[in-house]
Amino acid sequence: MWTLTAVVHKEENMYVAQCPEVGTVSQGDTLEEAVDNLKEATELYLEEFPSDDMKRSFITTFEVASVVKA
Repeated sequence: MWTLTAVVHKEENMYVAQCPEVGTVSQGDTLEEAVDNLKEATELYLEEFPSDDMKRSFITTFEVASVVKA
């Protein structure tokens, strides 16, 4: 069993979830649904394209200068 990363953001009325280690993406009406759908999509992907060498992603933050619109 692997622990993978889910990166989730909201687009209009949907949540979009992505697994950076595998490259799978899914969506849902709620955060929980998006992650559940991502889990299912990732499991299906790994059944078709198994991998013994799963690389973990590193999540960090960074700052950018604020931009003021005129």
